[in-house]
Amino acid sequence: MSRSLSMEAADRRFGWLMSAPGLALLLAVVLFPVFWALFTSVHEFTLIAPNFDTFTGVDNYVTAISDPAFRHSLWLTAFFVFAVVLIEFAIGFLVALMLNSVERFKPIYYGILLCPLLMNPVIVGLIWRMFLHPSLGIVNYLLTVIGFEPVNWLGSTKIAIWTIIMVDIWHQVSFMIVLLLAGLSALPREPYEAARVDGASVFQSFFYITLPLMMPVIIVTLLIRMIFAVKTYDLIYIMTRGGPGVATDLVSYAIYRTAFVSLNIGEASAMSAILLAFILLLTGYLYRYMRTLT
Repeated sequence: MSRSLSMEAADRRFGWLMSAPGLALLLAVVLFPVFWALFTSVHEFTLIAPNFDTFTGVDNYVTAISDPAFRHSLWLTAFFVFAVVLIEFAIGFLVALMLNSVERFKPIYYGILLCPLLMNPVIVGLIWRMFLHPSLGIVNYLLTVIGFEPVNWLGSTKIAIWTIIMVDIWHQVSFMIVLLLAGLSALPREPYEAARVDGASVFQSFFYITLPLMMPVIIVTLLIRMIFAVKTYDLIYIMTRGGPGVATDLVSYAIYRTAFVSLNIGEASAMSAILLAFILLLTGYLYRYMRTLT
């Protein structure tokens, strides 16, 4: 017994030894920027005077929170995240349910659905910016062909954010489909067979078997997608640069503008810390909720 325990301890030490270089590199790549940003957020650090001579405490945080533009970016980001995650989940779950019941040509469907997801966000933004050009884009051309007026998709303060939402859904909905379809494929068959024997309808099986069993997968999928949506930057930078005005000024682009346009790294770091705190709170809440379901 003692021999097996000593061998197990030796194996554990060997495993930690082999993983130590990778873990050290991961900590350096992930944790160092986080600590550097937190340290910078409490100092007056700008690209004009890049030093840590002046300690500001929470002044950068107070300035960020009291800035109406930053508060607008936070509310706009919350709306953007809610819209894209909700719509992508609805579409993704519906398509995943349909694909789960299909046997023929499933690899072909997978290939078609994964094409947008495999594209770089910068490429997606460039393609859709050309498609949505007010006078040269194919989308407005097709609208005029069927008798509608051209739309200024990216130049209207009322339409621009919905255009970004539409493009993000086109690009990221495949992510939802893949994860939800993987969860559906892993569900046990026995509860469905028992429900069929008892005379349960398709809707009853969905609401009383599929949804409860899929809830952990749904929570994880929503959590991952929310975190990615909060950090959306590429589409904004390529398609609108936060415009027109501040109609698409999401918090990630507001941080970029504060850091590299206003050159105020300290305040931008404070904004990043606020965004990090928001993501951690959201993650913690969804994780605790998921634990209650398992």
